[in-house]
Amino acid sequence: MLALEKISLSLGNRDLLNEISTLINPGERIGLVGPNGTGKSTLLKIIMGIQQTDGGSIQISSEESLGYLPQDGVNPDFRLTVIEEVETAFADIFELEKEVNKIQQQLAETDPGSDTHQSLLDIYGLKQTALEASGLYTLRSNVEKILMGLGFSVEDFKRSTSEFSGGWLMRIALARLLLKKPTYLLLDEPTNHLDIESLQWMENFLNGYEGTVIVVSHDRTFLDTITNRTLALRNGSLFDYSGNYTFYETKWKEERELLINAQKNQEKQIKETEEFIERFRYKATKARQVQSRVKQLEKVERIEIEDNLAEVSFSFPEPERSGQVVMRLENVRKQYSDNVVFHGLDYEIERGDKIAVVGPNGAGKSTLIRILSGNEPIQSGERVEGHKVTTNYFAQHQAEELDLKQDALSVMMNAGSGEKESRLRSILGSFLFRGDDVFKKVKVLSGGEKSRLALAKMLLSPANFLIFDEPTNHLDMSSKNILQQALQQYKGTCMIVSHDRAFLDPIVNKVLEVQPNKVRTFLGNISYFLDKKKEKQTYTSQGHPGEGRDLSSNKNPDSRFHGNDSNFASEKQSLSRKEERRLEAERRNALSKRINPIKKKLQVIEQKIEDAENRKTAIEEMMASTDFYEDNEKVKETSLEYEQLKMDLTTCYSKWEEYANRIEVIEQEYE
Repeated sequence: MLALEKISLSLGNRDLLNEISTLINPGERIGLVGPNGTGKSTLLKIIMGIQQTDGGSIQISSEESLGYLPQDGVNPDFRLTVIEEVETAFADIFELEKEVNKIQQQLAETDPGSDTHQSLLDIYGLKQTALEASGLYTLRSNVEKILMGLGFSVEDFKRSTSEFSGGWLMRIALARLLLKKPTYLLLDEPTNHLDIESLQWMENFLNGYEGTVIVVSHDRTFLDTITNRTLALRNGSLFDYSGNYTFYETKWKEERELLINAQKNQEKQIKETEEFIERFRYKATKARQVQSRVKQLEKVERIEIEDNLAEVSFSFPEPERSGQVVMRLENVRKQYSDNVVFHGLDYEIERGDKIAVVGPNGAGKSTLIRILSGNEPIQSGERVEGHKVTTNYFAQHQAEELDLKQDALSVMMNAGSGEKESRLRSILGSFLFRGDDVFKKVKVLSGGEKSRLALAKMLLSPANFLIFDEPTNHLDMSSKNILQQALQQYKGTCMIVSHDRAFLDPIVNKVLEVQPNKVRTFLGNISYFLDKKKEKQTYTSQGHPGEGRDLSSNKNPDSRFHGNDSNFASEKQSLSRKEERRLEAERRNALSKRINPIKKKLQVIEQKIEDAENRKTAIEEMMASTDFYEDNEKVKETSLEYEQLKMDLTTCYSKWEEYANRIEVIEQEYE
């Protein structure tokens, strides 16, 4: 068990962490959340012993281990290949292997009848047993499995780590950490450098992870998928919620309403007390009462509520209406030296399209949108801009183009939007520049702060075609919500490279999948795209004809099934009755073999649903009783249980539907 006891840390005159305590149990999946600057990353560093505290302690058993992935700053050995770098996590095991091999050699050179040979044999037995227990013989296959899950190809394994960008180096560090399997796995923004496919693999891996996972992330879908407990940092305190991010968000909204009412009552009482003190301050007959009220005021613990950015709204300036065709690429060829990224690429964007650009890292997503924005030259082909199209492009590197001598507010005021200062300050606030932060010079801003400022500045321009490359990387949940709402209401056309599914889903109406030297369009949002990808993977993994082909290129992919059924029928007519019965029995056995494990899972889910529904009904009957609300502690516990039951039922219903659909599909295949 990992115990945090009264952890305190001050930065200047601000209490970043104020005597926070919590217990973290084995096997838990915890999301550590809160606005930027509340101390999430700092708390992970404190747990790891990297950051000193002003007070408090961390308790952990000597049998348990900690593993940590920082947001950035990994330092691999550039003399090593990718697979060698990852395998450094198991240096002790490989050293043991060398010792075993050395003893084997010594045994071969020693007289079998000698005492030395017997002594070596005893040592060899102990070390060989330890080597087998270490998992060496499955280690290399696990290394390859995890590297491939994180997006590395087999060819990448033997490439030098010096050939990879910072994002890929973070993946190498992540692979090494996952393979070590620490008891407590601490991950600080692990999704920033992953594409959607790697992100889904990561979710599956962590859901099956045996240890405890503590993750800092601003990816709502990721948190909802893997966590079952949420720790929220607010105003120096730590608050505990027994559910994922969506559960936390719902409960916090309810609590915030109660806090606002309590704060109003407190402010009213304070005002009345202050008025009493001021009125009778110099009246001798009231001196004792005045002193009593003064002491009373000093003891009051003021209710503080963080700013609610959900109340801040932003809308893009009304853009000029463009022509129907916004942008067209015709027979485009793009290459870097010998690396051909696109060849013969044709693509057309229409007015009102809101397109998510997805695909594996390195496939050419950023290259494509730079071509569309006019910032990337092409070797051949044409980029044709539509009638009255004005383009605005955001990428991380644009943060470096800001004037270092200006402060944040001046950057916004000089953008030429004509917005009032109060409005510009509100917009800056929504991108995490609050209070005096707006007067910070650009030259002292961090990389993340510069990116947020560049994004805020871009949003003031009335362009009718907006292009974004990873706009959410440095935004917290509230800031992302504000940008998301603005893009939903935006009347123009936009393209967004992002792996943030919850951010993209309500915005986009098309998904452009970029694969090496080809693109495909899906008419729908990210959820639709992922469903279609899953269907294709299921289809090809079951060994159907055409396995591995591009299904989108076939106007009627289901025709493959009909063709196979016809061939099977004609073959069947030429068979003897005995042979037919044998084939029919084999078909039934094959069907049972595939379908029975799913039916067992379905039965388990059905039982869970029945139990949960019965308990939910029982709680609802309890809640209907007026006596129920007399015990506040019981009300709180039961309400939490009731909310968890509803969430569990939603998950179970989804699982039930998934299993039932799988059974139906398999049965149709064998009909």
